[in-house]
Amino acid sequence: MERNLNFDEIIDRRNTLSLKYDFAERRGKPADVLPLWVADMDFKVSSYIQDALQEAVSHGIFGYSDTLTPYYETISNHFKKKHGYHFDEDDLVKTPGIVFALAMAVKAFTRVGESVIILQPVYYPFSEVILDNDRNLVSSTLVLGDDNRYHIDFEDFERKIVENNVRLFFLCNPHNPVARVWSKDELLKLGDICLRNNVIVVSDEIHKDFTFVGEHTVFASLSPELDNITITCSSPSKTFNLAGGQVSNIIIRNPELRKRFRHEIDGAGYSQLNVFGLVATQTAYEKGHVWYNAMIDYVRRNIEFTRQYIERNLPKVRMINHEATYLVWLDFRAYGLSPKDLDSLIINKAKLWLDSGRIFGKSGEGFQRINVACPRAVLTEALGRLKKALSPTS
Repeated sequence: MERNLNFDEIIDRRNTLSLKYDFAERRGKPADVLPLWVADMDFKVSSYIQDALQEAVSHGIFGYSDTLTPYYETISNHFKKKHGYHFDEDDLVKTPGIVFALAMAVKAFTRVGESVIILQPVYYPFSEVILDNDRNLVSSTLVLGDDNRYHIDFEDFERKIVENNVRLFFLCNPHNPVARVWSKDELLKLGDICLRNNVIVVSDEIHKDFTFVGEHTVFASLSPELDNITITCSSPSKTFNLAGGQVSNIIIRNPELRKRFRHEIDGAGYSQLNVFGLVATQTAYEKGHVWYNAMIDYVRRNIEFTRQYIERNLPKVRMINHEATYLVWLDFRAYGLSPKDLDSLIINKAKLWLDSGRIFGKSGEGFQRINVACPRAVLTEALGRLKKALSPTS
């Protein structure tokens, strides 16, 4: 029976080498900030995962490890049952993380000086792995519509592909940080543009299991032609709170693309993954569903709580319509603060450590991203700090 279902429990993560809680001062923040930035959850993992890891530890030997067919079957069954997408065992490539996979894709499918396109504001490592590998970063800016949702400027997207001879596209699906669930129609339009212009697509679908509005569509599932040009990036790290396990599952149906991708991994000197991450991943997909269902309901209620709190207490702050992820995108532009002054207010006055919108691209200036995958008491404290800091009398 699943034991770890009390998501109201506040667990002290300090002094555990937690990136979220133990590195504020090292990263230039006050020691007393409340951190709701990096995308992991403040919840215990499924008790089945804990038990499986404890059993692995009790064995006492932690040598080189790899996966057998049952590992593939757990991942495949999850994709098939939840998202309607099938792939073969040979299509699966394991990496220590999706950002690592993005970097390998840059190396595999572009040359130094060639162009990679992204849709900003977007998860900031997209830009980093492009620029750090001496490629040309091309951005098509998402448009915030009157419906309080972001939209793709398809004309701008294709024009920039043509003008910059773009060879590779990083798609965030669902989109972080703007919390969009892209519709099939939107994804097909992107796909048609990429097919017309011979652009390979890397689809980061790490947040696919946090869809609250609409339905997630695996980009590669839309057609055999798109399946043939897509690298699908998946990981249990968000779904089951296993980021420290360092396991991602990359699906590449096209054997030639897969060969080139594997070549770059071999060139980086990487082979077998962490044995504990592999054990945790297989167990999560086999036995973690009760925990997942309870967790996703708790996060859904936290998102609604955040929306109601902001509407009632922070009328000048706009919460962008939330469709996916546990990362809420907040618009502070009505306060007229510079990006630097907004960051200072959040950090030094509210004593909150959020992700500044400007790290997601220039179009993110004036925004902040807050992680609501935490106990309700912690979220209430954070929003209360924000209210106090923004009060005219404070």
